[in-house]
Amino acid sequence: MKITFYKYHGTGNDFVIIDNRNDEVELTRKQVKFLCDRRFGIGADGLMLLNTKPGYDFEMKYYNSDGRESTMCGNGGRCLVKFAYDIGIRKSDYKFIAIDGDHEADIDDDGWVNLKMVDVDKIEERWGDSILNTGSPHYVKPVNDIRGLNVYNEGRDIRYSKSFEKEGINVNFVQQEDDHIFVRTYERGVEDETLSCGTGVTAAAIVSAHNDRGFNRVEVETLGGKLAVEFDKHDDEHFTNIWLCGPATFVFKGEIELND
Repeated sequence: MKITFYKYHGTGNDFVIIDNRNDEVELTRKQVKFLCDRRFGIGADGLMLLNTKPGYDFEMKYYNSDGRESTMCGNGGRCLVKFAYDIGIRKSDYKFIAIDGDHEADIDDDGWVNLKMVDVDKIEERWGDSILNTGSPHYVKPVNDIRGLNVYNEGRDIRYSKSFEKEGINVNFVQQEDDHIFVRTYERGVEDETLSCGTGVTAAAIVSAHNDRGFNRVEVETLGGKLAVEFDKHDDEHFTNIWLCGPATFVFKGEIELND
């Protein structure tokens, strides 16, 4: 089977995207894993299908590079909105559905894609670190030398610790720097550090909120580029109107032969 694919990235977090509006593409875990393989396939942190869904502009179906369907991917959602625009689904405001529910999005005059994330109503504190769900589960750990940190080893130790081994968790390391935070993330399902993680950046920004209550905008730097997160803080555990903002970039289009 020959399929047409598109490659996009959001601050270095890269994805294979397939237009599945005709509902003809069904992928096995093995096929997804092959397509995401950086040596034998196309190469990506994840794969997305853009499906039709009554009442929505589209449906987002997301798979991690290990081939398993996964929880919400923030950068992936932003890239899928840009892809929808590029293939002719042109709206001033988008509404789509993903595994964690409804999402809104828009594209601003600078080309940044802004994606509304799910509300956060609980943050668990553990050993001075934070655990919260921003569409995917995240562990946020403050550090002092983020550039010198071995994110693979440190992140893997937490992800596979007794508390999280079964379901897994994404591990974010965050450092405050002048007017922004720097975030590095070990992603479950990829089982490695990625250049950026949208739900992880969102989690780190929420934990780093600088206002006691009210509107916050946190500027974020990742290894792959710059993002921003906006939200309303009601108290230390309740956050609404959360928006992940940043670039989404088309890389290339191609065809690939896909075996069973």
